[in-house]
Amino acid sequence: MQHDPGIRLDKWLWHARFFKTRSLAAKLAGAGKVRINGARTEKPAATVRPGDVLTFPQGNAVQVVRILALGERRGPAPEARSLYEPVDAPAPSGAN
Repeated sequence: MQHDPGIRLDKWLWHARFFKTRSLAAKLAGAGKVRINGARTEKPAATVRPGDVLTFPQGNAVQVVRILALGERRGPAPEARSLYEPVDAPAPSGAN
């Protein structure tokens, strides 16, 4: 059996410091406001892995990030930033 490492979506969003608490991350995911590789999820316990692309609202912006690492704890901001890289969001349709 192949070992496929992964982590809960809400836990990863909290580790990466996108949300102050894990419950805030779980609430956003449970409301269906997070996409994993373009697919909407309503499960805070959805498994994410390195290489996955997450799309979610944060404040007045939409974040699109690629997961680089899972992280083992909620560390300082520089450590959190090493868990992901920004992805250029597609331009809104109709914008020329």
